[in-house]
Amino acid sequence: MSRKGGRSAAIGAAIISAAVALSRVLGLVREMVFAALFGAGGVMAAFTVAFRIPNLLRDLFAEGALSTAFVTTFSKEIELRGEAAAWSLANKVRSLLVVFMAVATVLGMIFAPLLVRFLAPGFDAPTQEMTTLLTRIMFPFIGMVSMAALVMGMLNANKSFTMPALASCFFNVGSIIGGLLFAWLIDPTFGPLSIVGMAIGTLIGGFLQLAVQLPALHALGYRAKSDFDWKDPGVRYVLQLMGPAVIAASAVQVNVMVNTIFASWVSEEAVNWLNYAFRLMQLPLGMFGVAIGTVTLPLIARGVAAGDHAGVRQTLARGVRFALFLTIPSAIGLVLLGNRIVSLLYERGRFTPQDVIETGAALSFYAIGLLGYASLKVVTPAFYAMDRRFIPMIVGIASIVLNVVLNMVFTFSLGMGHRGLALSTGILAVVNFLVLYVWMGKLMNGFETRRLISGLARIAVAACLLALVCVAGEHFVLAPLAENGVVTRAFALVGVISAGGAVFLVTCIALRLEETREAIDLIRRRWTRKKTG
Repeated sequence: MSRKGGRSAAIGAAIISAAVALSRVLGLVREMVFAALFGAGGVMAAFTVAFRIPNLLRDLFAEGALSTAFVTTFSKEIELRGEAAAWSLANKVRSLLVVFMAVATVLGMIFAPLLVRFLAPGFDAPTQEMTTLLTRIMFPFIGMVSMAALVMGMLNANKSFTMPALASCFFNVGSIIGGLLFAWLIDPTFGPLSIVGMAIGTLIGGFLQLAVQLPALHALGYRAKSDFDWKDPGVRYVLQLMGPAVIAASAVQVNVMVNTIFASWVSEEAVNWLNYAFRLMQLPLGMFGVAIGTVTLPLIARGVAAGDHAGVRQTLARGVRFALFLTIPSAIGLVLLGNRIVSLLYERGRFTPQDVIETGAALSFYAIGLLGYASLKVVTPAFYAMDRRFIPMIVGIASIVLNVVLNMVFTFSLGMGHRGLALSTGILAVVNFLVLYVWMGKLMNGFETRRLISGLARIAVAACLLALVCVAGEHFVLAPLAENGVVTRAFALVGVISAGGAVFLVTCIALRLEETREAIDLIRRRWTRKKTG
């Protein structure tokens, strides 16, 4: 990959990181609203599971298998046959997606009671009934966000990153404002039934996520047309890629379902503690891992199509190193300051101090897997771009067995409850990454591993100093201010995090870590461009 291509990837990753950071912040606001209004009891557990059911299908077909397969094929189509052929392929896939998602939505609404009983067998009868109602309301969400994911793929493949990255911000804004409005209309006291209004708000958010991207796609020259020629070679290739990708992604979703089942057996509150904690972990994951993976996939796909083997290897290795550089300090901060973060964000209204303790514990264990999750966002799609689609599938199937074993050991044998579920999830992410990393290294005849290990050694030194700052900050700053107001605690927490981040960055600079220089150069270029523009 050329230096110019690497620079464009870095700039694109920065754009997506900023947009996704805003989206994650708005997502946290959304979760804070839920926590304050509904706490971590049965009503919130019903919403969490109800939203998870269509969300599982979205992750499986839309933002998972379909997105990876389509972006790979669409990027190659642009590279080899031009934009007109690529737009034609997009219309064929869009038509197929509309039909499939319509059928899936109808079936999901019909069989919602069976889905709920399977996914949350530990819920009591009233909670299962509420979960079924909310599932039926929110199931059309899958069609909206599936189409939004397809549009996002087209825009990203054309190196248009800003609006796709911002789209989820509109989902959060729509679901918050629309949800609160309908919740108030249904029950002005925001009692248990008002959760139905929040479900309606989810549909509003899904619609906005799709709608805001359409003008940018139209500006690129795309014109939507119904095209049911599904025998087209491009469509067949997308489906061929999707087959193993669905199986691989379904392994991830099966693990999510297994965790939900286990959590429902622990308690209804455990479902929510895990959900709140996982949402917090997704903030750095979305800012860094998803951003880097989104930008590198089209570059890898085009590099494979052009036969640029060395460039593909360089892009992949660089993406992994950058993901680890950004997520390791985030993971340490979440482990050491998790309870303070949870308390500051969620502890109000119906969210109790006990909920803070249990959610913070889950967050600490989830954070262990953060570096694995972020790196998987870079490595896994590359297998599909290289037409090695069966490898993630094999690893994914093996992960199901490992997940069940770890859940049983940690949750029940060792009596860790929901904490054991979070720990098994974190371990599984790291193991999956290591296996795929080694496999990719064999395919690429080397993966710049020595360079990675050298960088990790320097990051480890900086991370140790970061951890010392966090521990000292907890003991000397945060603990004495624990009973103060929200503003004081917020300033104190931001100060400790900023101090730790500064120490980490300065140490990396002193140790001459390459990724630090790249990050600083990127910020300097963007700042200079803003001043001159």
